[in-house]
Amino acid sequence: MANTRAFGGRASDALWRKPRLLLALLLVPPLLWLGIVYLGSLFALLAQSFFSIDEFSGLINYNLTLKTYGELFRPSNFDILVRTVAMASAVTIAAAIVAFPIAYYAARYAKGRWKVVFYLGVMLPLWSSYLVKVYSWKLILAKEGILNWIFEMLHLSWVLQAYLSVPGIGGYSLSVSWTGTFLVFLYVWLPFMILPVQAALERVPSSMLEASGDLGAQPGQTLRYVILPLALPGIIAGSIFTFSLTLGDYIIPQIVGTSARMIGQA
Repeated sequence: MANTRAFGGRASDALWRKPRLLLALLLVPPLLWLGIVYLGSLFALLAQSFFSIDEFSGLINYNLTLKTYGELFRPSNFDILVRTVAMASAVTIAAAIVAFPIAYYAARYAKGRWKVVFYLGVMLPLWSSYLVKVYSWKLILAKEGILNWIFEMLHLSWVLQAYLSVPGIGGYSLSVSWTGTFLVFLYVWLPFMILPVQAALERVPSSMLEASGDLGAQPGQTLRYVILPLALPGIIAGSIFTFSLTLGDYIIPQIVGTSARMIGQA
C-alpha cells in the first residue's frame, strides 16, 4: 500500500514538474482515436476513389485510375453537383439570416426563465425523430396541407399558385418543389446555426457596445463593425454544420421535393 502511494506521489510530482508530459498524456488517446477512426476512414475512402468498379461483375478493380473523377464532369453528374451545392449554399445563407436575430435576442435580452425557454425552443426539435419531422413537413406543404389551407382562408391561393408556377422553384405543390426541399432543410438544420452564433454573441462584452455608442457609432455601424466581426467565428461554425449536413443529406430530397437527384442520392 505504501509503495503504491509512493509511486502515485512520484508520478504526480513528475506530471506537475513537466506540464508538457501531462498535456501529451491527455492528448495522445483522443488523437490516436481521431487519426485511426476518423482520418483513417477518410483516407480509405479517398484511396478507393482511385479505383473503379467492373460494370459486369460489380467488383472493385484495384488498378489506379482517374475514371471516377472524370465521371463527375459528365453532364448528368455535374448537374447533380451544381444543384446540391446551390441548395446547400442557399440553406446556409438563409439559416444565417434567420438565426442571427434570434441568437442576438437570446444573448442580449433573454434572462432567467426566458433563456431557458429559448434553449428549450431551439433544442426540442432536435429531440424528436428526424424522419417524423420530415414527414410532418411533407404533410404541412402538401396540396391538402395546413399551409395551403391558410392561404385559402386568407383568399391568397392565387399568390401561392403564381409562385408555384415559377419554373425551377415551383411545382404541383410545395411538397414536390425545390422550395419545399429548401424550407425543410432550413427548419431541420437551423438549430445548428443558432447555437454557435448565440455562443459567439454571448462572449461579446457589453462594455464594447457601450464604448461604440459613446464614440458616436450608430446602431447600424455598431452591428457592422463590432458585433458582426466578433460573431463571425460562430457564423462560420454554424455555416460549416449547415452546409455539410445539407450537402450529404439524402432523406429530405427523397421525401420532399422534385424527382431531381442530389449528391446524397447519387
